[in-house]
Parts: sequence; C-alpha cells; structure tokens
Amino acid sequence: MQIVSKTVNINTSKRVQMRDITGDVEKILKTVTLSQGIINIFSRHSTSAIIINEHETNLLRDLEDTLEALVPENEGYGHNTIDNNADAHVRAILLGGSQALPFENGKLDLGTWQSLFFVELDGPRTRKIKITIMGE
Repeated sequence: MQIVSKTVNINTSKRVQMRDITGDVEKILKTVTLSQGIINIFSRHSTSAIIINEHETNLLRDLEDTLEALVPENEGYGHNTIDNNADAHVRAILLGGSQALPFENGKLDLGTWQSLFFVELDGPRTRKIKITIMGE
C-alpha cells in the first residue's frame, strides 16, 4: 500500500459557490502510479464543504436556496460578533468537510450522475484542499 498527499489551491469568486472539482481530482489521480484504492478530499477550512451530487444548474441553485432557507445569512448569530460569518460555519457543518471515494485506473468511481464539488460558503477566497490517495 502506498499513500500520496497533495495540497491544491481553489479560488472562488462569490460568497456561496459550487465548484465542480471532479476533473481536477482525476488529473491528480493520473499523476500517481496507483491503479486502485481510496482517495480522500478534505477542505482545510471551517466555512467550506466537499460534497457529491449531480452537476445540474437548477439543482445547484436549489441547494443554495435551501441553505439560505435553513441557515439565513443575516440572523443574530452569536459568532457574528467576531467574524460575521456564522451562517457559513453552520452550513459547512451540515454539508461536511470531506469525502472519501474509491478510484480505479485513474478515475473516481462515481455513479452516472455524480460529481465532486468544493462548496465555498464565505468567499471569495483562495482555499486549500488536501487530497490523500491510498492504494496499490
């Protein structure tokens, strides 16, 4: 078994933004000599998330609308006295900060309609994600 780690920068341009990173992660997979295993994608930030879902414009907008309805941006959150981004923290908790996926032959083993997304919740920013690849 081998383990390979890489850190990747992701730039975002909006406060809330869904970035499809499937192709970026598969490019990294192609640079290693592992044929199969598990890859973990971890956001190093508490106001962002990593999710798997369908890459369809209306669905991505629906997710943004649902996050706003569940955790409105302009509420009287206690944490806002420090950073004014409590909604981003709570949304990140709900979505989750990492995903572990199987891979084979340089490709993520995703379902037909699945894509991997980095979700910015407090942008725009430059973010770092840690990719850990384990396999043989």
